[in-house]
Amino acid sequence: MSSPAFSALNRPDIDAVPAGTAPAGTDAWLTLKQAATDLQPLQNKNGSVDAPHHDRAVELIGTICAAITALAPAFPHDEEYLRLVVADFERWVAAGLETEPDFLDSLMAFQPQRERVDGLAHLVVFPMYTQNGSSNRLVEAVLIEVIWPEFVAELEAGEYSNGLFVPIRFLDFTPGYDTNSAVLFPETVAVRETPSFTWGAIFADREAARFRRVLAAAADITSLQLPAEAAELLEDQKLTEETFIMWDLIHDRTHMRGDLPFDPFMIKQRMPYFLYSLEELRCDLTAFREAVKIQRDEEAPAETRRHARLVQYAVIFDRIFRFAITGSRVRNYDGLGGQLLFAWMHQNHVLHWTDGKLSIDWEDAADVVVRLGARIEELYWRSIDRPKTAHWLAAYDLVSATLTPHPASVWAQGPQALPLDGPPRGLTDQVLDDEFPLSMFYEALSKKMAPVIESTSGITGATATPSGAPAGEHTA
Repeated sequence: MSSPAFSALNRPDIDAVPAGTAPAGTDAWLTLKQAATDLQPLQNKNGSVDAPHHDRAVELIGTICAAITALAPAFPHDEEYLRLVVADFERWVAAGLETEPDFLDSLMAFQPQRERVDGLAHLVVFPMYTQNGSSNRLVEAVLIEVIWPEFVAELEAGEYSNGLFVPIRFLDFTPGYDTNSAVLFPETVAVRETPSFTWGAIFADREAARFRRVLAAAADITSLQLPAEAAELLEDQKLTEETFIMWDLIHDRTHMRGDLPFDPFMIKQRMPYFLYSLEELRCDLTAFREAVKIQRDEEAPAETRRHARLVQYAVIFDRIFRFAITGSRVRNYDGLGGQLLFAWMHQNHVLHWTDGKLSIDWEDAADVVVRLGARIEELYWRSIDRPKTAHWLAAYDLVSATLTPHPASVWAQGPQALPLDGPPRGLTDQVLDDEFPLSMFYEALSKKMAPVIESTSGITGATATPSGAPAGEHTA
């Protein structure tokens, strides 16, 4: 039940946006975006608003609700959700704003996975944190549209079913997404109780755009000669988006498939970060392996086989160039996965750094990368019969057989140096923040690539242009 006082507020008169109108440039959207942005500094970390800011917050929330109502006709497929999100705002105001916002009702009504139609737009407004963006549950507003290529629909309808996966692109957004965040997940929304989550959305345009910029610079710096089909990714944003969607489709479904330990993520439990590295890498290498299988299937459609080949380039290049050197060195599990893939390829003689130039033997690379995935899968298969501590030790052995640990590492000294007679937390505490430091190659590459990687914050498909000289022209 909404607050009568709140309902009676003099909300601004905002013109309705008719169905079929592109919403991003409308007064209603620009008003909503500004009001949400102005509300954020008034909110606490959990989304609540302290009493001294109530009057201004109520005014801004009134504007937000009026703008949502004006925009609603442009999103007839989200009619119930948009009605409930206004009701959730009103209930929050009626509760006094000093409590954490609760948007469970509207969140449960928002089900974008039910209509995966290419080009279908959504208006999303929630108090939420944005992964790799803001850790605070602030009111964010984002305009998105679904990307659903026909070949992806066919893959999903067949062997690679994933009913929760929603690939999207940005149309516009508030500051929480003017960051590195490339996902829209329902678990980030402020709610009174945790529901069963039924969808997860990934911004394929941001993934593709930053990949293109980073790869262009890395190929230039390392004098890497890109294969012609890989070079196409630098020139074609749409092609790269579709490639990442195929990769993400298979990656996302892999988290709950395979011979898994009881819970590979050990939800709500502390564990050594290299285990997260192996889980994320397992999912990427599964996508790589399946892409190899599809590419080699002469009965598969030509377009699907083409994208399958491009997925292989994307996995390798994104992992070894962006993942390995993005973010801090504090328990950077994605960074560690990138380092592991690079070192594995080098030590299996398909990746070479000779005379100051990087080269890859593409004829043999696929089988070598697939073997690393098989090693991780064997670790998982055997882990079902192992105690937790033994699994952790085996996982460390797998990583340290390829990557060199920090000289001060206690883990590198072996089980005899670890506190095995206590709780597992003692083992986790012994893992250094940077247990596997960057190699000399990556230290040098990181210094040259840091400005490029930093420049990708907030990038979208609409704003992306690859930076640097053409691939293969060494300027560093």
